[in-house]
Amino acid sequence: MGIQLRSLRKAKQMSLVQVAEAAGLSIGMVSQIERGLASPSIKSLRKLSEALGVPVGWFFHPQTGGRPSERETIVRRADRRQLRLSTAATHELGAMELLTPDLSGDIELLLLTLEPGFDSGPAHRHRGQEAGLVLAGALDLWVGDDQFVVNQGDSFRFASGDPHRYANASERTTQVVWVLSPPLQ
Repeated sequence: MGIQLRSLRKAKQMSLVQVAEAAGLSIGMVSQIERGLASPSIKSLRKLSEALGVPVGWFFHPQTGGRPSERETIVRRADRRQLRLSTAATHELGAMELLTPDLSGDIELLLLTLEPGFDSGPAHRHRGQEAGLVLAGALDLWVGDDQFVVNQGDSFRFASGDPHRYANASERTTQVVWVLSPPLQ
């Protein structure tokens, strides 16, 4: 559960302090949960899920069937973990679905669904590389000082250490398969 909490917090670009304050928990408790040193109560788990905008079940591995080896290898469409995306914490403008079974490997594969008006916010950077394929719509992508329009069928790759951000460049829903290596943790 700690790995899922840390991965989600980082994906939402929130600090331990921000999550703790939003959930009404101590920073120490959130840190201990992330490191596997403490288990949250049901009440604390609900508070964390509300603070991070996901259902409680997001923190657990899907148990909807299949052999353990299948659950470690295959993600069935109905079992994808989903994170809602919003801008300025006011409007839901998209979703991010985890397409890999978890974040323990060297690659994180996501399906981003971005509604018109979505913007990821200020540029950010981290270690690794990112790549993607636009399945539908168009994506504005800023990497360093460059801005690109990536259309349906186009793909991209860049060093995550360069400041980057993205937005829906279309008047319709944009979908992007997004790859991060290594996963944000």
